[in-house]
Amino acid sequence: MANAEPRSAAQVEASHPAASGMARAAWLAGNLRRLPPAIPALGLHLPIWAFILAVCHGVGSTCGLSLTALTWIEGLTAWAVTRGLGLPRWWQPINLFFFPLLGLALSSEIEPLWAMVAFIALALTSLGSLRTRVPLFLSSRPAVAALARCIPERPGLRLIDLGCGLGGPLAGLARLRPDLVLHGVEAAPLNWLVSRLRLDRRARIALGSLWDQDLSRFDVVYAYLSPAPMARLWDKACREMRPGSLLISNSFEVPGVAPDRVIALDDLSRSRLLLWRIP
Repeated sequence: MANAEPRSAAQVEASHPAASGMARAAWLAGNLRRLPPAIPALGLHLPIWAFILAVCHGVGSTCGLSLTALTWIEGLTAWAVTRGLGLPRWWQPINLFFFPLLGLALSSEIEPLWAMVAFIALALTSLGSLRTRVPLFLSSRPAVAALARCIPERPGLRLIDLGCGLGGPLAGLARLRPDLVLHGVEAAPLNWLVSRLRLDRRARIALGSLWDQDLSRFDVVYAYLSPAPMARLWDKACREMRPGSLLISNSFEVPGVAPDRVIALDDLSRSRLLLWRIP
């Protein structure tokens, strides 16, 4: 039997009026999960804050609560909604502290120039993560040391760091494994500039998307991304990388594909290196 087409919330409500509320909630949650997590995660703050202000206006007072207390109520509500919608776990603390920290910044009377500088720095380093769903993660020293040990010793081995950030792993590998030919790619302009200046001639750093890189040129691909792009990265690696080459992910698994080797790291986040040999 052919699979039935998915129905909208309105269609479900029409056929099952008693379940209309639950159907609408499930339909909304499903559609929100298809968006980049940052959009629903950050977008829910405005309606929550508007609701809190409307309640305060309706009762004619803030019930003796300070602005700081109201921002914490908003943050706790945003945290609960984020958790209920099943958004990625790292958005929960972000949403919890977003409004309280925003209120603190506004009450501290920071000069507008510094606020503009902070926004520009954020735009040049992190705003691309709204689209890519890959925040800036910094590899720990134990991770870099383990990475240097697990890469085969063969002169001229070519390695690329996908989303090399500020260049920490490549700088460590340049010191620990001078036999490697190092490359990196970074989409955020400021991060790319820092990596480029930091590594100078020890690695070639490209500005652009990791999805535009031809992985067939590399023997080892290292990535510290997020859960969101790992399935797509695995498909790209299997299409482009040569059999026997090595894909290494810091912390994040490929859904449904068991790694050939796992290296536990003795760092603060208790992370792991996951290694796959390309078949």
